[in-house]
Amino acid sequence: MRILLFTGKGGVGKTTVAAATAVRAAAAGQRTLIMSTDPAHSLADSFDLPLTAHAQEISKNLWAEQIDAQERLEANWRDIQEFVISFLNWAGVDAVEAEELSVIPGLDEIFSLTDVKYHVDSGKYDLLVVDCAPTAETLRLLSLPEVMNWYIERIFPVERRVVKTIRPLLSKLTTMPIADDRIFAAVERLHRNLDGVRHLLTNERMSSVRLVVNPEKMVIAEARRTYTYLSLFGYRVDAVVVNRIIPDEVDDPYFGKWKDIQAQHLATVRESFEPVPILTARLFDREMVGLELLAEMGDEVYGTQDATAILYVDEPLRVRKRGTSYMLLLRLPFVEKKDLDVYRKADELYVRVGTYKRNLILPQTLQRLEVKEANFVDDRLEVRFGKDSPSPARATAGRGR
Repeated sequence: MRILLFTGKGGVGKTTVAAATAVRAAAAGQRTLIMSTDPAHSLADSFDLPLTAHAQEISKNLWAEQIDAQERLEANWRDIQEFVISFLNWAGVDAVEAEELSVIPGLDEIFSLTDVKYHVDSGKYDLLVVDCAPTAETLRLLSLPEVMNWYIERIFPVERRVVKTIRPLLSKLTTMPIADDRIFAAVERLHRNLDGVRHLLTNERMSSVRLVVNPEKMVIAEARRTYTYLSLFGYRVDAVVVNRIIPDEVDDPYFGKWKDIQAQHLATVRESFEPVPILTARLFDREMVGLELLAEMGDEVYGTQDATAILYVDEPLRVRKRGTSYMLLLRLPFVEKKDLDVYRKADELYVRVGTYKRNLILPQTLQRLEVKEANFVDDRLEVRFGKDSPSPARATAGRGR
């Protein structure tokens, strides 16, 4: 099965490109499902058809759904939410306020991702096209499974044992609600679902992200940041789609300056992202709505290419042996040294880029070794591990280098 995720700054035509890709794949005989995880759904508008929260066939080989985030929230969070509400009520919080406070902002969007695993496991489709939320929300969605994985593996087992041990005593001393096995089981179930999604979306033979941009300075800057953060968390970008390019046949003097500006920005996109393939789509003279026009849009974007193919193979994270040392290489395009912070703690390597932090669980081979040095070369973070203990001067090698 193939999974394609489309994201980009709001208003760039992300949904249209995603829908066009799905229509093209279905026409080629691929059983295709397109789903929207964007809270501000526009997928139904793109197809000009009513869509529901569950997959429905809209043409031959093509299914679509607009996920009901509230429904997914209740399915995944209800047991945990009830405990949180009871705790807040015990603490004196009003019932209505407790209901509102029990839902973390953005949580409903996160649970939308669980549909990815459900549809993959079903085996009903050859291609899953995901119309993601705008870039900031997408990054939060995609990074959560790994963050939660860290909590589940390290804190959760200890917390569960402690609560199980002291519950009888606390029950005698206080009326405070205490989490029981049902709550812990709900947390574990949620973790399994999200961790399963993470494994699917970081599988280089299955999943790719495609960035949609317009030839505009702010949009390109946002896409560069998104590309960096996707690389940080191990998600692979196999194409950049530049949408709404004013075509050559438009010769009205009014658009002359705009065409020059767009040409400059298009050059910037190529310089920034190549060798990642740069796909383009012209600015059409109408809204590309409905199956017929979306098929035309798909032809415009992909030409003779297979829209479902892996268009570029990248390896954001890899480990290589060099002599007696091992090198951990993490590709971080568009990063400056001043924005990068690296340090090791026990069997984890912490990498912070701007406001995003990833803790990498080191493979067994590296856990037994010491960090010898860390450098930033071109667009790669290179961390060298060796057997000898580092000198005092190298003990914190990597932080801020």
